[in-house]
Formats: sequence, C-alpha cells, structure tokens
Amino acid sequence: MNAIQFPISRVTIAFIFGILFANFVKIESIWATLLIAISFILFCCIYFWAQKQFTQNNLFGFSTYFLSFSIGIFSLIIHSGWNQKGNYIYHIQSFEQPHEIEVVVREKLKTTSFSQRYIAIVKRIDTKDCSGKILLNFNRKSFQNDIRIGTQFKILTTLIRHQPPLNPNQFDYGKYLTTKSIVTQCYLDGATIQMHKDLIKDAFYYSDVLRSKLLKNLQKAHFRSTELNVLAALILGQQQDISQDIVYDYQMAGAIHILSVSGLHVGFIVLFIGFLLKLLPKTKWSNYFKLAIILISLWGFAFIAGLSPSVIRSVTMFSFIAIGMNLKRKTNAFHTLFVSLLLILLFEPSFLFDVGFQLSYLALFFILWLQPLFLSIWQPENKITGYFWNILTVSFAAQLGTLPLSIYYFHQFPGLFFVTNLIVIPFLNGIMALGLVLMAFSLFDISPLFLVNTVEKLIAVLNLIINKVASFDQFVFTGIPLNAWMVFTLYLVLIAFVLCFSKPVFKRFVFVFLTIILLQSCYFYSRWEIQSQKEWIVFNVKKTTLIAERNGNKVNLFKDNNSIKNNPIEPYLVANFSKVINEKKIPKLMFVFNKKIVIIDSLGMYPRNVQPDIMLLRQSPRINLNRVFKTCKPKLVIADASNYKSYSALWKSTCIKEKIPFHNTYEKGFYKLEK
Repeated sequence: MNAIQFPISRVTIAFIFGILFANFVKIESIWATLLIAISFILFCCIYFWAQKQFTQNNLFGFSTYFLSFSIGIFSLIIHSGWNQKGNYIYHIQSFEQPHEIEVVVREKLKTTSFSQRYIAIVKRIDTKDCSGKILLNFNRKSFQNDIRIGTQFKILTTLIRHQPPLNPNQFDYGKYLTTKSIVTQCYLDGATIQMHKDLIKDAFYYSDVLRSKLLKNLQKAHFRSTELNVLAALILGQQQDISQDIVYDYQMAGAIHILSVSGLHVGFIVLFIGFLLKLLPKTKWSNYFKLAIILISLWGFAFIAGLSPSVIRSVTMFSFIAIGMNLKRKTNAFHTLFVSLLLILLFEPSFLFDVGFQLSYLALFFILWLQPLFLSIWQPENKITGYFWNILTVSFAAQLGTLPLSIYYFHQFPGLFFVTNLIVIPFLNGIMALGLVLMAFSLFDISPLFLVNTVEKLIAVLNLIINKVASFDQFVFTGIPLNAWMVFTLYLVLIAFVLCFSKPVFKRFVFVFLTIILLQSCYFYSRWEIQSQKEWIVFNVKKTTLIAERNGNKVNLFKDNNSIKNNPIEPYLVANFSKVINEKKIPKLMFVFNKKIVIIDSLGMYPRNVQPDIMLLRQSPRINLNRVFKTCKPKLVIADASNYKSYSALWKSTCIKEKIPFHNTYEKGFYKLEK
C-alpha cells in the first residue's frame, strides 16, 4: 500500500492512535501536557542531532510520530467539553436538585414520537458563567411550533446524566452523545421556562434563517412536503423531517448514503460549478477566479447546510482537491485525503467517533485505491457503457471498503446496492443540478413553476424506485454477527487480497493465507467463548415480561403470548452469535444455576414453602410484600417493566426496610444472572 508510505499518512495515523488512546485510557490533562512537552523536546533534540549526521536513521521518524501521537491525545482532551473545568458539569452540586440554567439553542435534531429535541449551548448555571452542550427535550404537546436557532431560554429543571441501555447489546445513545461532548439532557415537560426576546445572531442563526427562507419559498410554490423533505436532505443536509418509512426504504435499498450530505454531493457541486465556468478563458487569473468561486460555493453550501460534521469533512476534502485542480499543481489524491483528515481531526477530534465520518473516509480511501484497479480490468470504448461502468466500480469500491464496519454497526447488508446505485446516480445528478438552480432562484423569492414540478417529479420517481428495490427484502441480509476483532481481521483479509490482485507475488499469497487463518481463528475463538457462557436475563420491556436463558449459542425464550414492539432479543442474539431454539410460557418456578427463582404474576399466587434466591414480580400483582417475606424471604427481588410504576416504588421501599436488594428494570435496566 503505497499510500501508507507517505510521511503525512503515517503522521495522521499516529495522530489518530493518540485520539483513540486518550478516549479509552481517559488520561488527565496534566499528564497529557507533560507528555506533549516531553515529545516536543525529544523531537527538537533528535532534529538538531540528525542535522549533523551524514546518514539518516529511524530516530527522527520515531520522534515525529511520537509527537503526533502526543498531539492527538492533547487535542482530544482540550476539545472535549466534558473534560474542561469551565464546563457546567463541574458546577453541579447535586443531580437530584433542580438548577437554573441559561441556554442558547444551537441545532435541531430529529423529532421523536413524544419530544422535539435540540442541542443547546449552556451559558450560565446557578449564577455561574460556564460552557458545554446539553440536549433539550420539549414535550410535543406543550411546544408544537419549531424553536428558532439562537433562541435563549432560562430554565429551572433537573439535569439528567445519560443512562446506559436498558437492555443488553442495544445502541448506547448516551455514549454516542458523550462523544459529541453532550454529557447531560433535560426533559422540559412541567419545567419553569422563560424565553428571552432577543436571539443570539451567530453563524448558526443566519444559516437557519437562510434555510428556512429557502424551504418556505418552495412551500409557497406548492412543493409537496414528502419530496421537499428529501430535497432538503439532498441539498441542505436536513434529514429531521423525512418520514421514517422513506428512511427505511433507503436503508433496505442500500442508498441511505444519498440522504446524508457526503463527498458524493459535494463532489457534484465542484463538477457542476466547474461546468458552469467552463467557458471562461484558460488563463492564470481565470483559474484563480474559478478557484475562488468554487471555494466560496463550497463553504457557502456548508454554511447553508448548518456546518454539520459530514458537510465540513466533505467540503474540506474537496477544497484541497479544487485547489490542486485549478492551480494546475501535481497533487496526490491520498495526500489530499490524509491532509484533510488530519486538519479536521486537529480542530474537532471527536469527529473520529462519528459513524458517518468513519464510513465516509473509508469509502473515499477505497475508491481512490480500488477503482483504478477495477478500471484496469476493462475500459469500455462506448461512452454510455463507460459511464455506467464508472458508477459500478465506484459503488463497488466504496461498498467493499465500508462493508466490515457497516456490518459491525448495523448487522445487515443490502444485496442490491449495485443495482440501486446504477439506477439512482443518474437520477441524483439531475436532481442535484436542477435542485441547486431551484435553490438559487428561491433565494431571491423566485420559484419557477416548471422547475418546481420537474424537481418534484424526479424526486417522486426516485422514491418510487427506491421503494421497489427495497421491496425485495429477500436480498437484504440481516442479523449478521461481527465483533471488533473480526472487523479488524476482515480488513486485513481485504487488504491482502487487493495487494495480491494488484501484484501477485509469493509473499502476498502467503499474506492472504495468513490473514484468512487469522480471521478464522477470531471467528472460532468468538464462538468458543460464546459456547462457554451461560446466563439468565430479565429484559426491560414495557407492559410485558421477557426472559432469556442462554446456554452457549442456544436460547430458551420465556414470554407472554402478546407480540413485542422493538423486540430487544434481536440485538442480543446477534451480539452473542445465538439463536432461539424454544419459546415457552413463563412458569411460576424456575431453577437456574442452582438458584430457585419464584415468579409472581397478576394472580398473586406463589409457593408458600419455597425459600427462593430470587423473586420476580410481574404484571402488577396485588400482594402485600411484607406478608410474602414472612413465608418466603428471598435474597433478591426483581420488578420488570410489566408492573405499574407506583407498585414498583412501594415494593422498593418495602425491600429497603427489610434490607433485601431490589432491582427495578425501569431504573436499572435488565437483570443478568451468570454462571
């Protein structure tokens, strides 16, 4: 891999390892400062020593990478809001008590069934000036209108730390928010709220005003809301209002990347602006003028799209490409890729933990690396055939490069992704070109009816095609288990095969063979580790009871007859390489790992002569727990989410008096018993 031989590539990789080290080790800022000072002094000493040497050695390279590694650690620490002493988190005496906070709304998130959600910047807490981000959850019934970016609130409410998932192997949304330096949230239903009349008019405010103006003008032109929401995602980077059904169709068809502004969209803008300026004379000053127009257009687009991470990374990447193209400088695409990656992470290292960021750069890297190899296999003479062959090779390279990581995060693979891209990309080109022109007109309160109808129909056809492809659900492979070590070894196998394909020599064949053995070893070790495990789990599911007893990769499921929405058993089975072999009714008494478990349901019946280790209460039984304890005193009481909250609170107080441990899945999440 010649790309890794570039010094900038190695420096960037060392920098990334520094960010990862700081994230997982949680090093203190004082030690990070000391480390960067030592690495800088070492770098300077070796640099001046190397200047006097006739031949160079590896010490200077080592000191450079060590310095880059140290800068990566320091960068994450100084940019992480939760690690800064001025963050409001350090001014909170108790999370149990309400606090008065002053915030400014910064970004709107996708609305849920119950809440309108916004990211806000904290300005003050309890009379103390501070900083940091917070997630605001407004009740949809109380706040039916959208809240403008830049709105200031003074709120008296209780701040809530992010809780871990209430069921095993579910997506940890709290951890995801923490990587974005959002460490708490609050629910504003019933909170005391004062809205300031004055707005904070910063770049984010004007960006929101401009987007709102564009969309309102299109709404006045009777642009249908379904298609307009898709257009807002494609051009303005706003996905908040797209219906869940459309998002699901794009996921199943393997085209979800189209709805997120990425290198595909930004690259098209560069080509489109370049096409419009093609008639200018080819002189030195015209090249400067073209470059200025392209850069202004790119960063203007980033501004309108809300300066989101996905937009910033793509615009930064293509800004470097545009500079190289228009100044007629020889630029290596891999250099551009790694320079943009290093620059973005230097200013915002938390982007490294963003799934979209990871997939975007992997896709770009593998397109640059693999597409030339695919094109070397066959170069069609026919232009139309060549156009579709280019689309296919780009799609295949990107999908191949992101496949292991996509399966790791989403545990599914859309088998018809190549068909989708062959059909969709031509449509997308037309929608992007006409959509950009339409947005330019809309900026001046002009919405040509012909243009509105054309773009609207193109998006409607695009949605219809996506829906038809998604309907072939037999080609969507779901529930694919993959852990972190298997992802790593799968990438090694992929790299080995590509290297061998590009230059088939004996050493590379050996490398392919070794990586395959390593992948198999990781897989069989994971299966062996699963086979040695035994556990009994009470899940947290509203209004019903769900119990799993796992022995290796075989699961016995105990449940009520009613169906379960968003069944938590699926991610659990995938993560543990397991399958359900039996579904049974929930018994009154269970023996698990030499422990007696009594289960009391709504009938309130229980065996009197049994001294259980665990007592599970479900379906809100009307029992006097004090009396129950007189006949059978358990060592632990569990109340699942099928009970009324008032009953669970009463049982909790009883258990505290009797000094018996109490586990409420509403509060603590699932309960797991292991052997």
